[in-house]
Amino acid sequence: MGIFKRMKEDMDVVFEQDPAARTYFEVFLTYSGLHAVWSHRIAHAFYKRKLFFIARVISQVSRFFTGIEIHPGAKVGRRLFIDHGMGVVIGETCEIGNNVTIFQGVTLGGTGKEKGKRHPTVKDNALIASGAKVLGSITIGESAKVGAGSVVLKDVPDHSTVVGIPGTVVVQNGEKVQKDLEHHKLPDPVADKCTEMQKEIDQLKLEIAQLKEGK
Repeated sequence: MGIFKRMKEDMDVVFEQDPAARTYFEVFLTYSGLHAVWSHRIAHAFYKRKLFFIARVISQVSRFFTGIEIHPGAKVGRRLFIDHGMGVVIGETCEIGNNVTIFQGVTLGGTGKEKGKRHPTVKDNALIASGAKVLGSITIGESAKVGAGSVVLKDVPDHSTVVGIPGTVVVQNGEKVQKDLEHHKLPDPVADKCTEMQKEIDQLKLEIAQLKEGK
């Protein structure tokens, strides 16, 4: 597919996904998600030719103007739609399929300094909502949805919906997996440790009191 046809295809996705889009001229000039995707294609072309410095400069210039950081090494499919993309970060070894939608504040990142494939793979037609963090070499399945603010650390099956911290599958193939997801009851390791210590202190106080009574 030629460059101009690909650009036209990218703009058509905006009209499909965003009811606020009015004209091609407006979309061409004002949609930062579109600009970030186009800049990434140029940066990725240099990256594949091992011109890493030039690729990174293009990536950082794009980040400055769009607020979206896509590492030039990331593999991005066709018709990626980044809506209100400020704060989006896509890591070096990410692989993104076709017709994927990403909203603002999403991170497709790693979990440490591991080598090799260390960022997520997002399959076709997936949707990742605002503020979600998808971390590590995991796979977001085809047509899967990641809820806003979720932190996903494990693979997500195809046609599933994940929400919460850590991410939990609540719908799979159109059926509920977990009926009573209590978002307000999230793990708190610090509070758990304090409770454990308080129990030990209370037990020690009781033993000391018993020793004093014995004397």
